[in-house]
Amino acid sequence: MRIKLDHRFEDLIHIENLLLAWQEFLPGKRNKKDVQEFQFHLMDNILSLHHNLSNGSYQHGGYQEFRINDPKPRIIHKASVRDRLLHHAVYRILYPFFDDTFIADSFSCRKDKGTHRAMERFKRFAYIVSKNNTKTCWILKCDIKKFFHSIDQTILLRLLSERITDERIVDVLKEIIGSFDSGRPRIGLPLGNLTSQLFSNVYMNEFDQFVKHQLKLKYYIRYADDFVIFSEDKRYLKNIIPQIGDFLHTTLKLNLHPDKIYIKTLYSGMDFLGWVHFPGHRVLRNKTKQRIFKRLKIKNKEATISSYLGLLKHGNAQKIRNEVLKLGIKED
Repeated sequence: MRIKLDHRFEDLIHIENLLLAWQEFLPGKRNKKDVQEFQFHLMDNILSLHHNLSNGSYQHGGYQEFRINDPKPRIIHKASVRDRLLHHAVYRILYPFFDDTFIADSFSCRKDKGTHRAMERFKRFAYIVSKNNTKTCWILKCDIKKFFHSIDQTILLRLLSERITDERIVDVLKEIIGSFDSGRPRIGLPLGNLTSQLFSNVYMNEFDQFVKHQLKLKYYIRYADDFVIFSEDKRYLKNIIPQIGDFLHTTLKLNLHPDKIYIKTLYSGMDFLGWVHFPGHRVLRNKTKQRIFKRLKIKNKEATISSYLGLLKHGNAQKIRNEVLKLGIKED
């Protein structure tokens, strides 16, 4: 029997929760015109949102669309300040509960996780499977095709409602999820919503549980729609690909990207999360290096350079670090 969320609808829409959500939403956005306008009448806006939610008249607005390259072209959908405030209020209530249901080796958009911890876990699993680099370690890497734009909203709502007993909370989630139109009815989540990060992990947790409890795989790591599986047996990895593909397609209506399925040895190097991993070390992927210097030409600010220096500490990248340092910032 699945554990259920014990929060009620009143907890979600409570003025205190909305105010705390505003404080969590605000950092880094204070100078935005739409944020300043909302804040100028903050309590009126929060009370209005609370009233619309409590009487069931809340309607999610549309999205402003813009394109980024991070690293590949993506379309980001930006909701109104009012709607994003609600996203944060929902996230505050739902995240702690759902995070406890996720496996330890899911690393995307989770507190105390992230890319660096995922890479350390990769290093640990590689060490175990290769028996301290004395045996051949095979790695299967897969990617889900058009992940966010393929998530089935009906399936997602069913997964959420299985854990949430208060139907009024489910109704709010239905309004948020249904606000996005990908061009296909009830398919897709917007890149840009804070709630999309959580919802995507709820969705993929079904796959994580399948991998751990039905395939019974110990050495598995997932970051968003990328995942790797470690084994001493190449044939075994090759044989489980159809099972993985069938589960994703049948249960979640997702598909593996046919051009992004790789089985390689650790010695030959496995590209994962922007780094190429080898026994005992990792090197920065060429495309990642190119992206760093391209961005620094556009945005050569101290904070940007510092963030890249922090990134480069996590692998064998001294030469690249020296090149970044030449741009004029001293290390701590």
